[in-house]
Amino acid sequence: MLQDLFSAVQITPQTTLKNRFVKAAMEENLASNQQLPDEKLFRLYQQWAQGGVGLIITGNVMIDRMAMTGPGGVALEHDTPLAPFVKWANIAKANNTKVWMQLNHPGRQVFKAMGGKNIAPSAITLNLGKHSNLFSIPQAMIENEIQDVIKRFGQSAYKAKQAGFNGVEIHAAHGYLLAQFLSPLTNQRSDEWGGSLLNRAKLLIEVIKQVRQCCGTDFDVAVKLNSADFQRGGFDIDDAEQVINWLAEYNVNLVELSGGSYEAPAMQGRSADDRTLAREAYFLSFTESLVKRSPIPLMLTGGIQRLPIAQKVIDAGFSLCGLATTLAYKPNIINKWQTNPNMSVSTKQISWENKTFAALATMAIIKRQLRRMSRGNKPKMNDSPLWSLILDQIKTKRRMAKYKKYLQAHYLATKNQL
Repeated sequence: MLQDLFSAVQITPQTTLKNRFVKAAMEENLASNQQLPDEKLFRLYQQWAQGGVGLIITGNVMIDRMAMTGPGGVALEHDTPLAPFVKWANIAKANNTKVWMQLNHPGRQVFKAMGGKNIAPSAITLNLGKHSNLFSIPQAMIENEIQDVIKRFGQSAYKAKQAGFNGVEIHAAHGYLLAQFLSPLTNQRSDEWGGSLLNRAKLLIEVIKQVRQCCGTDFDVAVKLNSADFQRGGFDIDDAEQVINWLAEYNVNLVELSGGSYEAPAMQGRSADDRTLAREAYFLSFTESLVKRSPIPLMLTGGIQRLPIAQKVIDAGFSLCGLATTLAYKPNIINKWQTNPNMSVSTKQISWENKTFAALATMAIIKRQLRRMSRGNKPKMNDSPLWSLILDQIKTKRRMAKYKKYLQAHYLATKNQL
């Protein structure tokens, strides 16, 4: 049983992983006030590298410091100092581990309190019921903004390569900007960037072409893609299959399948269209048809807590198995599984009636574990969801004030250079 999971696998022409386990991306909000990685992230990634995974995918790194999913995020632009990223890559690559940087643009999923840019394919705000006022109506992007996004993905990928990362993963899932272009619910454009699926996928394809142009063919390029939005009328499984086929034509090495968005947090095991997700490996039964026909390797992430479930993922035909929350609670579980295959991490799903608060509390508990590890402490299994949410809101408010000061200082510095 253990042979397939723990033996080396060549995943791209230039990259062989020591096993099939991947630390999937989680949002850490642990960057410095200058949006750079520092000792907190270094300590966290050191634990994952030593914990036994074959590949680490970083938490999402933003291609634009003016468009962030939250304060405390990392941003990498053409003029960002490279030294902290070099150190980050070196630490993550310890213990014969490979590391990819996840690159992202949030589009409309920018909290109103953040300020900065709030752009999207169409001027459609998030529908979170009575919590919709957390987000403002985005500006529909004009052509030069679309071209700027394409250019930024290429620049950030090139900087990641310079810093020593083995590759990048382009985030086109979870309702962020590239996923917004893919979904007919959020992309209601009538120009070349909207309408048919091919037009809606054009931005993602142009981003891939730009990254390849900047980084060459000897650099790993992956895409994180929704298997479905899990919203009625949204991007769905047939769309995902077609997009995967197109990505294969542009030398994408691997696609990680996930699902959902802020409106339908399927990545936490909740759908918004009455489809039932499994308690573990949320998307496995839903995506097995995809993996049998995919022309490129696929990775599955979402709710994997036990070794037998990871084995089911690989047996279904997936090349890699992604773990996120499990590694927030037990960063060395891959090492542990080699001697104790029955070990598991049992996390409770928060079943509050208010689904928005439940999703925020789930994220708050996970980020609380990451903060503990960033200080050199061990995670805890018995955190109060309510108290974790309150703490996270307090910390977010403090970081928000610092981020706004940073934005103001950056604005003044840029203005003075003109």
